[in-house]
Amino acid sequence: MFALALMPLARLVLGAVQGALGVNPIEFITRSTGTWTLSFLLITLSVTPLRRLTGWNWLIRLRRMLGLFAFFYACLHFTTYVWLDQFFDAAAIVKDVVKRPFITVGFSAFVLLIPLAATSTNAMIRRLGGRSWQRLHYLVYLIATLGVVHYWWLVKKDVTQPMLFAFGLAILLGFRSYKSLAVRLKVAE
Repeated sequence: MFALALMPLARLVLGAVQGALGVNPIEFITRSTGTWTLSFLLITLSVTPLRRLTGWNWLIRLRRMLGLFAFFYACLHFTTYVWLDQFFDAAAIVKDVVKRPFITVGFSAFVLLIPLAATSTNAMIRRLGGRSWQRLHYLVYLIATLGVVHYWWLVKKDVTQPMLFAFGLAILLGFRSYKSLAVRLKVAE
C-alpha cells in the first residue's frame, strides 16, 4: 500500500525528468498534488464504511497511513504553490490568500490538516486521550469539505471532477450520518 501511495509522486518525478508535464508544469504539479490530496482524504474516509460493510477489519490498519499520505500530498500541493508559483513571496501569498476565496479555503484546509498529522502517533493518542483525540480528528470532515469547495471554486468551466469528489464525499458523510443516527435511535429505545 505504501508503494502504491507513492505512485502519483513517482509519476510526477518521471514526468519532470522526461519533460512530459505539459506546457505549464507548475500548474500540472499543483493540480496533480491537489487531486491526490483530495483522493487520499476520500480514500481515508472510506476505510470505516468499507470495514463495516465488508467485515474487513484489517483495513483499519491502513487508515493512519492513508491519512498521512493525504497530508503528504497536501504539503506537496502547498509547497508547489509557495515555492514554484509564488517564489516564497510572503506579501504576494498573503495578498492571494485574502483576495482569492478558493485559496483562502484551501489554505484553511491545509492549516487544519496540520494538527491531525501531528497527533497521528500512538503516543499522541495516549497523551490526548482517546475521546479528545477522536474529537480533534473529526476535523477531517470539515477539511475534506473545504478541499472539495477549494477545488470547485478553482475550476472555471468544467466542474465534472470537483462534482465527483463532492458526490463521493456526500456518500461517505451520508453513510456516517446514517450510522450515527441508527446508533442514537437504538440507544433511545
